[in-house]
Amino acid sequence: MSDFLQRFAQAFATLDKHNLHRLDSLYSKDITFADPLHQVHGLPALHRYFAELYVNVSQLRFDFHGFDQVAEGEGYLRWKMSFCHPRLNSGKVIRVEGCSHLMWRDKVYRHRDYFDAGALLYEHLPILGRVVSWLKRRMG
Repeated sequence: MSDFLQRFAQAFATLDKHNLHRLDSLYSKDITFADPLHQVHGLPALHRYFAELYVNVSQLRFDFHGFDQVAEGEGYLRWKMSFCHPRLNSGKVIRVEGCSHLMWRDKVYRHRDYFDAGALLYEHLPILGRVVSWLKRRMG
């Protein structure tokens, strides 16, 4: 288990809309952050991304359960995210599992999240959600 990954996960799990200045201690100025819905370059853009994220949710929590270092300065975190958004799932909790691929020197300079965007967003939209659920049943 990587000490860096464990420390990163512990610090990341404490982030909220009131302490986003802590991103500076986790990420390098040249950070590239990507997930299935966004791609962000640079620490100022990452601050804006997280600020927008926290404005739109009433609750957001990450529970980390896997810390796998695959090389020097490279590893994966497995997690479960729980969040509430007033316009999704009638404001009830949504839970999504995923993982993050991180690359670091003294701070993370590349962060790529992998998760099911349908489970995060599309399945919880009024009309599109029914279509996505129907497609998943047909494909499964």
